[in-house]
Amino acid sequence: MIESPRRRLPYVLMDVFTEHALQGNQLAIFTDARGLSDEEMQALARETNLAETTFILPRDVEEERRSGTRVRIFTVQEELPFAGHPTLGTSYYLHRFGGSDEVWLDLKVGKIPVHFRREEERGTSFGEMRQRDPEAGMVHSREDVARAAGLSSEDIVADLPVQTFSTGLPFAVVPVVSLAAIRKAGPWQRMAEYLARTDAKFFYFVTRETVAHDAKLHARMPFYNGDDPATGSAAGCCASWMAAHGVIQRGERAIIEQGIEVHRPSRIFVRAEKSGDKVINVHVGGYCVEVGHGEFWI
Repeated sequence: MIESPRRRLPYVLMDVFTEHALQGNQLAIFTDARGLSDEEMQALARETNLAETTFILPRDVEEERRSGTRVRIFTVQEELPFAGHPTLGTSYYLHRFGGSDEVWLDLKVGKIPVHFRREEERGTSFGEMRQRDPEAGMVHSREDVARAAGLSSEDIVADLPVQTFSTGLPFAVVPVVSLAAIRKAGPWQRMAEYLARTDAKFFYFVTRETVAHDAKLHARMPFYNGDDPATGSAAGCCASWMAAHGVIQRGERAIIEQGIEVHRPSRIFVRAEKSGDKVINVHVGGYCVEVGHGEFWI
């Protein structure tokens, strides 16, 4: 019996929202996914077993100049229309590989621009994406959220709302009073049952009590079977929430620290502006570190 030839699929491993290898949020990037089916992409994402895996689908130069680089994003369970750390990490690879300081990704949610500022003396670049202008959603009951998250209603800040925002993926931003409170939240299954009845896909828990002195907020994003080390899509929603409710001022760049509970510290830089009753110019940025590369054979 003659075996069919195996296809070699090159990939890159990236740590995102960190300046240090083996921190931040891990990302696998398949650099040429042309010809793969939806089922094969999903199977490869399960094989990497990371929070997200991206698949670059190169097109001719003119189409990429006009429409951006087509990229698809998968978790181990599903395809996502948008996610922050895959957007930044994949753009960083394209920036380093192609040399352009302005990268446009063509995602299911639409075109997302990512601008890079080279820091030659450090041998790296700082990347910042502009996310879609946010949509504000429902304001949640503190008592209902506390019950779903295994908290008491006193654990949730009284003078700020629990509210859903979406810049492509909807998150309910939950302000809690302390690091001790944020570390109590769980389990995921009970939170998922509540979220299924709302307009949010995930919770994003935040507190003004931080570990790093220069961080504005400390965050946790429990999902599936554990915490996400850094959630760029949620950070955009959180920046929108902060701008809407006066937690950050116009033009202020704030740092959200995340991933500390799972030993993968991350630093996410955010800014947003309020114009009238709308939030605009939502930017989310950070650093990336390439930590490996190889091939899959299928």
